[in-house]
Amino acid sequence: MTTQDLDAFAAWVEDLMRERGYDIDSPRGGGKSRIADEAGVHRAAVTRLLQRQSMPDLETTRRLARVLGVPVRDMLIRSGRLTAEELADPHGRASAPAPEPDFGRRPTLEEVADLLGVPAERREMFVRVVEQFLPNEPERADKAGRILAGAGTAAPPGTD
Repeated sequence: MTTQDLDAFAAWVEDLMRERGYDIDSPRGGGKSRIADEAGVHRAAVTRLLQRQSMPDLETTRRLARVLGVPVRDMLIRSGRLTAEELADPHGRASAPAPEPDFGRRPTLEEVADLLGVPAERREMFVRVVEQFLPNEPERADKAGRILAGAGTAAPPGTD
């Protein structure tokens, strides 16, 4: 990696940070600490990158990508660590383009988790937690009404 690579990558990351509202320019703005906290990395790693002293390690790069809302692939390519060709399918198959969101329907919680970058090992927990905050679906309301009616309690209006 050259000094030019580090400088170009750091400038790109700085722009992303500013665009996302991190105050990294004023000494007491708190942006460096805030992004480090949100990403779960050491503030020194953020400072070293912004001062063009060193490239962050892979885990720090991955965490910064998540917080900044960019694909890890883009971070790795922009950092000069890997090329687009190196991240291509090793069997020469073209990767399928990401499906366009269908805004004509409500996305599934799995789709939302994917869009938010929830790691695969945490998706089941994400879905269970988010389901608790969603309004009842019509079939859930109907089922609840029948259960209540069977227990001798009147069903909610519109579920008979």
